Amino acid sequence: MPAKRIILEMGSGNDLHGGDYTKAAVRAVADAMHHSSLPFIRTLGLDPHNMQVEVTIGVQHPAKVDAEAVKAALPHGQVTVRVVKGGLDIPDDASGDIAVIASAAVAVRMELPQARG
Repeated sequence: MPAKRIILEMGSGNDLHGGDYTKAAVRAVADAMHHSSLPFIRTLGLDPHNMQVEVTIGVQHPAKVDAEAVKAALPHGQVTVRVVKGGLDIPDDASGDIAVIASAAVAVRMELPQARG
């Protein structure tokens, strides 16, 4: 049976000084996770390590994100990370600094037990 998407959460994160795209991405994932609770996993006796966690990160410079660091921020599941162009860069002309804003979408898929009727 194919896994079904059981949750989709969005989050945003930033690095206000220094232009660290990975830091902003990890914060965006943490923001998304703080919007979620999955008590049904325990209630149904499912193994959280069997979750398929699909993370999409949007930043202006995708190559500057360490996808492995983003992956390490997720506590459970089989995690995949895809980084695409998105988010925002906000330059500070006076200092030459840049604020990075990242967006994250975290989708969780699982194979669910069939209902008995």
